[in-house]
Amino acid sequence: MKNSFQAPQTCDLIGIDLGGTKIEVVVLGKDQKITFRERTDTQASLGPQHIFNQINMLYQAAIQTIGHRDHTLGVGTPGSISGKTGMLKNSNTVCLNGLPLKSLLEDHLAHALVVENDANCFALAEAVYGAGKNYDLVFGVIMGTGCGGGIVTNKKIRRGPQNLSGEWGHMSIDPNGPRCFCGRRGCVETYISGSGLEKIYAEQSLKPGKASDAREIFNLAKLGDRHARSSLEIFYFSFGRAFANLINILDPDIIILGGGLSNETTLYQEGIESIKNYVFNDELITPIVKHELGDSAGVIGAALIGV
Repeated sequence: MKNSFQAPQTCDLIGIDLGGTKIEVVVLGKDQKITFRERTDTQASLGPQHIFNQINMLYQAAIQTIGHRDHTLGVGTPGSISGKTGMLKNSNTVCLNGLPLKSLLEDHLAHALVVENDANCFALAEAVYGAGKNYDLVFGVIMGTGCGGGIVTNKKIRRGPQNLSGEWGHMSIDPNGPRCFCGRRGCVETYISGSGLEKIYAEQSLKPGKASDAREIFNLAKLGDRHARSSLEIFYFSFGRAFANLINILDPDIIILGGGLSNETTLYQEGIESIKNYVFNDELITPIVKHELGDSAGVIGAALIGV
């Protein structure tokens, strides 16, 4: 990684990315190169204690590789910590909502840490080392199980007074749309996340609970499956409206896509064409690009926020 991050580093940086389906740990050495990386399944259905045990297993492996030397520790997770209660809120790993995540993790890991929204971590890493390193105002998007966003200006995360900056996935684009896990209807996440697309396909194909994996839906559409095609029509209509709204409000210098769906090449063709239909301008100038750091951008950002 080419270093344009100016924070002083006097010790190893450890980052943990707590996702809905996987947990990953990374160690950045003093030269800010990855010296250790490992992941495991979250298995969120087994509850918070199991998740904490999974995190601790990875953390212990990480500190063993650095000989238990001094280190910082950052944790990226969907949602954010409430400034009012100190509890996790708005996470799509719903079993963790309402828990004092920071203090619980500090007890389990016996180390001070910083907790940050996972999309903010992704955006920071890409702004510092990746596709956004030459831009001042970066909007990073995660399109995976859920749909989140993060804003980075001049290599610093914009959090906002309510820790809501970038929570674009819960902007409603249809008040009569599908019910979101947050309790509202028609959130961006219900249309253009992996889980959202899978539910749309299940409804289109009249097979509730038997939806294909989101990546398979794209492949089925290419093979002519009419249900997949009709599902993607809804997907791209929503994609265009959602991103156009974002650009109309923020007008970022660059938008960087991450998460599992970001690897679908049609996002950068049909998706961009759809945005052009709705953006409040006579042309679309904003670069909308794929991440450069692979699926480890979030965990690298988690390591950086621990500084």
